[in-house]
Amino acid sequence: MSQPLSNLFLSIGRPVRDEYGRLVGRIISFATSPSGKFEAAFIEQSDGRFSKQPMEFLVFNGADVTLISRIKSKATVFCDQIPFIWRKDKALRDLVEKRKIPPSLYQELHNNFATVLSQLRKDAQVLIDECAQGVTRCEEEVTALSYGVLHLELEHEIGKIGDDAYRAAFAQLQETLRRTTSEKADLESVKTKLSNILLGETPPAVEPPKVPEQKTKVYPEKAPEPAAASDLPEPPVVVYVKEVGKAGI
Repeated sequence: MSQPLSNLFLSIGRPVRDEYGRLVGRIISFATSPSGKFEAAFIEQSDGRFSKQPMEFLVFNGADVTLISRIKSKATVFCDQIPFIWRKDKALRDLVEKRKIPPSLYQELHNNFATVLSQLRKDAQVLIDECAQGVTRCEEEVTALSYGVLHLELEHEIGKIGDDAYRAAFAQLQETLRRTTSEKADLESVKTKLSNILLGETPPAVEPPKVPEQKTKVYPEKAPEPAAASDLPEPPVVVYVKEVGKAGI
């Protein structure tokens, strides 16, 4: 469980790690609203620079503080909001077609939904592009790490690196490789989910619906005659070929 808000100041000085266990930095202070609500945390990063992270990106679990991926957090919002607004717009269209609301009111609300959806799609596409860039970065890191393992093995093989140093370096390289591979898989998953949302949940642009007039359905007096036997296509000819093994060649 996360710490109660009243105890968050006890987290000052504690290390902050990302979802993959990499050290991000340590908490220096918090930003609070006039009412005392925690809004953001100031983090001294590992390279000495400072960053301000919104509280929704931080998870406090005892002595552990985890910085959640900004891309994954935003993607969750888009995956919830875009289908939800699309369903509301579809329900609105059903209502006007059933004459439960006037077309003028439909048009006003539909335009509002369309504006919100358009902006969400643009923001989601920007996030998809960021995911693609992140995947490329991870792939480059994996390639560099693979070369690092190769050269470590070579130097150890010819005796330039001792066993203890080799084992420690090899373990660190493998752990870094695992983290990078895990991050790449997460980015690819987020990219796929967002792309599916934009392709599958986005309604096509349509004209305002016209309320149909009540008409009596007309049925044909006689069912159409079936096609003559001579007009039907001939059945296909199936030829069975016995497979010959190597021994039969």
